[in-house]
Amino acid sequence: MTVESTAARTPRRSAGNKAGTTGTKRTTSTTKKATGAGKSAEPALVQLLTPEGKRVKNAEFDKYVADITAEDLRGLYRDMVLTRRFDAEATSLQRQGELGLWASLLGQEAAQIGSGRALRDDDYVFPTYREHGVAWCRGVDPTNLLGMFRGVNNGGWDPNGNNFHLYTIVIGSQTLHATGYAMGITKDGADSAVIAYFGDGASSQGDVAEAFTFSAVYNAPVVFFCQNNQWAISEPTEKQSRVPLYQRAQGFGFPGVRVDGNDVLANLAVTRWALERARAGEGPTLVEAFTYRMGAHTTSDDPTRYRHDEERAAWEAKDPILRLRRYLEAANHADEGFFAELETESEALGKRVREAVRAMPDPDHFAIFENVYADGHALVDEERAQFAAYQASFADEDGGK
Repeated sequence: MTVESTAARTPRRSAGNKAGTTGTKRTTSTTKKATGAGKSAEPALVQLLTPEGKRVKNAEFDKYVADITAEDLRGLYRDMVLTRRFDAEATSLQRQGELGLWASLLGQEAAQIGSGRALRDDDYVFPTYREHGVAWCRGVDPTNLLGMFRGVNNGGWDPNGNNFHLYTIVIGSQTLHATGYAMGITKDGADSAVIAYFGDGASSQGDVAEAFTFSAVYNAPVVFFCQNNQWAISEPTEKQSRVPLYQRAQGFGFPGVRVDGNDVLANLAVTRWALERARAGEGPTLVEAFTYRMGAHTTSDDPTRYRHDEERAAWEAKDPILRLRRYLEAANHADEGFFAELETESEALGKRVREAVRAMPDPDHFAIFENVYADGHALVDEERAQFAAYQASFADEDGGK
């Protein structure tokens, strides 16, 4: 991969742009030349740390991580390790019947921790349902995330308490929410920024295209952070787009950049750069974090049905946590005592999460009927009565429940 930024690049018009009505062979050939889909012309990728843990110099983005100390690097490593441990515990809890569903972030820790640590306290985050690492960076307790997946609450935290919005299940809609919020920031005269997370599958949604349009036209201070984990459930990225996703930004009039999604330093640097652009009044940016979903889309998915083990094995060699550990060890920034202490902390986190989830009280069965309408509604009253009768039908002969 070429190590460079693509933010300022203006592509030339190619024959592929006019090939929509020609034969399939010609369309495929010209598209490869125009987009870099062929082996000889890969899309540019910002990378500061190789899979082997070696530091790569990048004149454009090094300045955005120039203040990172050895302690900061250990902090980023700790964030990724603890996030992975929490995520693994949640997956196990779902398999044990304690959660209804779980969307794992396994393999995407660097993209989330790197971008999450680039944010200021006054920035606002609009996540999807997989941003557990970003939630960690914003100070949201992991047990609060699990309440929704256990079905005991409608979100689990106050969005204004951490400037971290509730998880969004509807694919892509949070990009519009983020854009509107960012437009409001400019009206208020604040210098904070907004970041919206979404996946490669969501990039095909109309809501995302509308958000791109409005943010560009109104010069909104928003960063669109796309975690391209290459699989929208069972659909690969090449079935969704004929061009690399970051290049879509050019058509809307703002820059896009592709970053190595498994490189926590590169994600930190590129997100800082994009956020500074937003705060300086330079409008939106699209960041495509090129990564890989190591596990299933959710715990209801079976990825072995649509992808090969060899593909996963190739990406395991690019593991974001192992990459940073290699760098820490080579630079003498961490010793065995640090890693051993972190392992103990990791196990303690898993135990705390496990005990907290199992101790969560069941919600009031009738809470589902509350707050549907501000002043009540006859249909809701009727449905509540029907449900009460249904519940009563389980009473025993003595009237107990």
